[in-house]
Amino acid sequence: MQSIVFGEHDEATIRQWHRCLSVGQVTGGVLCADGHYGYSQPVGGVIAYDGEVSPSGVGYDIACGNFAMKLDAMEEDVAPSIGAIMDDIASHISFGIGRKTNDPIDHAVFEEPEWAALRAFGDDVHDELKRKAYGQLGTVGAGNHFVDVFVEDETGSIWIANHFGSRGFGHTIASGFLNIARGRHFFAPVQGEPMDQRPTLLSLDDEIGALYMEAMTLAGKYAYAGREIVLETVRQIIGAQGIDFVHNHHNYAWKEVHDGHERIVVRKGATPAAPGQRGFIGGSMTDHSVIVRGKETPEAKRALYSTVHGAGRLMSRTEAAGRMNWKTKKRSGGQVSERLMQEAVRRAGVELRGGGPDESPFVYRPLRDVLRAHEGTIAIEHVLRPIGVAMAGANEYDPYKD
Repeated sequence: MQSIVFGEHDEATIRQWHRCLSVGQVTGGVLCADGHYGYSQPVGGVIAYDGEVSPSGVGYDIACGNFAMKLDAMEEDVAPSIGAIMDDIASHISFGIGRKTNDPIDHAVFEEPEWAALRAFGDDVHDELKRKAYGQLGTVGAGNHFVDVFVEDETGSIWIANHFGSRGFGHTIASGFLNIARGRHFFAPVQGEPMDQRPTLLSLDDEIGALYMEAMTLAGKYAYAGREIVLETVRQIIGAQGIDFVHNHHNYAWKEVHDGHERIVVRKGATPAAPGQRGFIGGSMTDHSVIVRGKETPEAKRALYSTVHGAGRLMSRTEAAGRMNWKTKKRSGGQVSERLMQEAVRRAGVELRGGGPDESPFVYRPLRDVLRAHEGTIAIEHVLRPIGVAMAGANEYDPYKD
């Protein structure tokens, strides 16, 4: 078994990663430089299995990822009106758990064949999941999920990008399969799940494993559809055409061939970076983001053609913003104040809508540092400077945020 670690990590993250390597038919593992402690498998962790998949490794936000679009517009076309543009984005796109309008969004994703897999657990499971999917398609959520406007450093071209996954639909699929794996009903309430637990593994030779792969694939299609709907709204607000596109999941299980053998590669918070494959990697709300392309090198091969998905957290949400009292709607005990965050945003020249201290620049590593650790595996194509950032508000409740 080959494994490789990029960057430096705390003891808890390393311990969790080694536990993942020791459970199941593992053939390889990677810990990316943005890695940090996560649920069952570290964020930034990659584990390859022979004939198995880990729904706890993929996690609750199935198919979380990024969609980036280059527009036929330049900085001088957009920057003078960026404030009004961000106001429109904040008012037309639904952040948090709900939707700004009750109008359902019809989409071809609701006719995909994988819906049949959910009927294996009963019509009630299928119908409830479809109801939830209809209700949240095209919503962004909270936490670290965003809609941003960028300027490409090299040319001054405008890019737009977003970051979110399959919302409550994917979260319920993950919860349901973890319940089934533990002998519970699909919709059994899940309480007190420990973060630092052994991976839950399903064999692809068993019905439950095959059904999970179908349901996960459906959640991936749903996430793609949602991100495309949101960026199309942003494109129309700006009034430009898309001329280049980069779209990736980074919480997912892929069937891939490595060293001549088919493997299931579970990436949690890690971007696929096969030779020539492009990806978007986001920084903090004031940091640059990048478009990268995978290299064909021995190091990239050892890394299972995987790279970072972002800058990586330096502190938890609670450490940054304090504990939230949902009765009083107030936080206490945080290390980062709203004032500090707003000062950093103003210095960077970013128009911010929403956001909070738990997503401030102070809680993330500089993106350049984590990219430097992976320079043998990826090439940077474009560097993108943020001029507009939209997120859910600091106190927006969303149980599916990340």
